[in-house]
Amino acid sequence: MPFGAEVLAEGGVRFRLWAPAAKTVDLVIERKPRQMRPQGDGWFESVERSAGPGTLYQYGIDGQQLVPDPASRFQPQDVDGPSEVIDASTYPWKDAGWKSPPWREAVIYELHVGTFTAEGTYAAAAQKLKQLADVGITAVELMPLSDFAGKRNWGYDGVLPFAPDSAYGRPEDLEAFIGTAHAAGLMVFLDVVYNHFGPKGNYLGMYAPQFFNQRDQTPWGAAINFGNDVVRQYFLHNVLYWLEEYGFDGLRFDAVHAIIDRSPRHILDEIRAAVPGHKHLVLENDANQARFVGPGKYNAQWNDDSHHAYHVTATGETDGYYIAYAEDPVKQLARCLAEGFAYQGEVSPFTKESRGEKSSDLPPACFVDFLQNHDQVGNRAPGERLISLSDDRKLKALSAIQLLAPSPPRIFMGEEWGCRQPFQFFCDFDGELGEAVRNGRREEFSRFKSFTGQVPDPLAESTFKASTLDWSKADQVWLAHYKNLLSLRQKHVVPLNCGPGKYGMLSERAFQVSWGRLLLIANCGDKPVRVSGLAEKPLWSNGEPGSPWSVNWWIKQ
Repeated sequence: MPFGAEVLAEGGVRFRLWAPAAKTVDLVIERKPRQMRPQGDGWFESVERSAGPGTLYQYGIDGQQLVPDPASRFQPQDVDGPSEVIDASTYPWKDAGWKSPPWREAVIYELHVGTFTAEGTYAAAAQKLKQLADVGITAVELMPLSDFAGKRNWGYDGVLPFAPDSAYGRPEDLEAFIGTAHAAGLMVFLDVVYNHFGPKGNYLGMYAPQFFNQRDQTPWGAAINFGNDVVRQYFLHNVLYWLEEYGFDGLRFDAVHAIIDRSPRHILDEIRAAVPGHKHLVLENDANQARFVGPGKYNAQWNDDSHHAYHVTATGETDGYYIAYAEDPVKQLARCLAEGFAYQGEVSPFTKESRGEKSSDLPPACFVDFLQNHDQVGNRAPGERLISLSDDRKLKALSAIQLLAPSPPRIFMGEEWGCRQPFQFFCDFDGELGEAVRNGRREEFSRFKSFTGQVPDPLAESTFKASTLDWSKADQVWLAHYKNLLSLRQKHVVPLNCGPGKYGMLSERAFQVSWGRLLLIANCGDKPVRVSGLAEKPLWSNGEPGSPWSVNWWIKQ
């Protein structure tokens, strides 16, 4: 890797920094500066024979400012402290024979390491992995780990993309977590953020302003400049770093609609080409750009359309972006199940603009469907889960649709056992930044007529603790429901390897979808509907076809 600190086989460490705006750069170890040699094109380099794994170091910019390594592999004293040299070759891999299962087998479980257990560490999370595998989960997806300012954060404010945050443990603890997951038969995915850096602890603008493109602004500030080749290489190497050094089975790319790249070859295409085909890559893309997904491209995209249709069907809510699903949510859900996106170029009532591209020719494996996730729960003011907004009857019906549909399902931590705790927005910024976040959160929800309560303080430790799972409250009835459905999925649905589906409406709230031999008939309403099912025994049923909130699945002979 051309960036950061590399432990040399012959002894010592090579340090490299790209600082095109700096006149001089010092390598600072134990408060002693050593001038680094300019290498041309903004690069500075130094080889220190006395350094090794565990050495703490910083860079001094023009003799004035100490900064961490932007490619730091670990920050034991948070974002403003020194970086630590890590030798990635020392982990004794115990899963050398591990091979990632095919994508169509994915049942993804999103978790936040800090709130998944009371301890909030990799080691504590690892103790729950066999339990997840027993339920039928096949992959865990970790919310972003890149080092962020403070002790607690969702992870989307990371500023050092190569450094897993010290709040959860050391790098070797993360590697041990992945090894334990593989031993349990679980894949491990990581959520990565390439559309912005967090608001505190990012010094790149000082010595490498070329990292940013001031012409293009995102909701989080100046866009990352993917027109610069060094910047592109920084993120390409970050992708390979997580997949190769740690052995992650895949990555989920956050909000790629906010990545602005006018290069002849889009950075997303370059990333896909650089990654071996057995690694799984998933996008979050609010623009519904189907062009990036499919055979030979990205495995799948998070399907926000299906979530929104599920949510409006379950709750009747029409605030904010849910207005785009208010008129006919069940029909939009049926279209998502069969064709991927609900919006494939149609005008959205929320934005008043066309959204999406044709997806009806793509197989369902290209769309990750979910009833809730960190965003959809945590970006509500009180952070309520769907189980607090609807009722068990409706949610068990909708979860039976989601978990037996051929699209890879995604479950938010605790959902499988009926967790009723909130997942609230939290961070640990101080000073003016902290106050700005607190006030911004209050102002955001003051615009919602339906919300009249108190906005939890995002800076309070109590907000973080309220979001930490209490496993003693697991509902065994819900757990059995999920376990049964996921067992049926792996045994009967996954082997079908379905192609695109076809859907038809049986009433305003009832529909059927077929994917070859797989057939679904569902009534997501309170009124019965006369329908004709198959004579043979259903794969799963919670009532007569057409009865209120009934779901029936068949595999046709």
